Amino acid sequence: MIRTSFSTLGCPDWGWDELLTFGPQFGYDGVEIRLLERDTDLLARPEFQRSELAARRTELADTGFSVCGLASSVRFDEPGQQERDVQVDVGKAYLELAAELGAKFVRVFGDVLPDDVDATGRDRAIDNIANGLQRLGEFAETLDRTVIIETHGDFSDSQLVQEMMRRVDSPAVGVLWDTHHPWRFFDEALATTLNRLQPWVLHTHWKDSISNPSRQLDEAAGEAAQQAHSLMSGHRHADYVLFGGGQFPALECMQLLRQSSYEGWFSFEWEKMWHPEIETPEVALPLFPKKIKQLWQLAGCTT
Repeated sequence: MIRTSFSTLGCPDWGWDELLTFGPQFGYDGVEIRLLERDTDLLARPEFQRSELAARRTELADTGFSVCGLASSVRFDEPGQQERDVQVDVGKAYLELAAELGAKFVRVFGDVLPDDVDATGRDRAIDNIANGLQRLGEFAETLDRTVIIETHGDFSDSQLVQEMMRRVDSPAVGVLWDTHHPWRFFDEALATTLNRLQPWVLHTHWKDSISNPSRQLDEAAGEAAQQAHSLMSGHRHADYVLFGGGQFPALECMQLLRQSSYEGWFSFEWEKMWHPEIETPEVALPLFPKKIKQLWQLAGCTT
């Protein structure tokens, strides 16, 4: 059974009511909440204060729509222990919110490794990130939730993710395979990526792009990229196009996931928040559920 969701990065101006209206209307089973009305701090949103959560659960039940997960800005690449402790606390709060909304996971970042250290410094940085994941995973176990680290930034390199995940013991820690990033930014074959990460892949992001090195960012796009970098140092630019209209080998990816018996969500991450030049959510979002289900069928699956 294929389950489709979309990241709210694709509809940065929408609020909660729009998610519940357009998500089901566009053919999605759920939503992955990264932001609401351009606000990435979900813990501060009025919709998610404790007194409002019962109403949110009722609205989700009434519409038959799900929050599959929460996409936080938590990252563990800071060198200082105090900074990483703060990130753990934020991650715990996100996990508690996820439990209240029926969401199964919270997304976090490894983000970037320092480029001015020797092998010992690199190893220490990986240990720090693994430790942050372990601490969050242990807390997630108490709530029956999971923590997933995304193939993003330097951690789009699946060999690095594999090395880091081997240092984490908690069964509540997994990987969000952004299927596009290792392929586009590290020139990895899809089979290579999945072979390395298969034991941990719990969720997938899907997007499409073309190679257009001559494209110049306008002022609005440049400002959006700077905002993205302020939250995620590992943010990288790509020339995104409507799903199925670019170079990403989506059918091959679906075939590999079928062979691996993947059971997670297929989540469309249309990065409109960070790329204002791309098409509106009303254009981009309705296309994905139909196309991903066609790929599912072409890959030999049953609906």
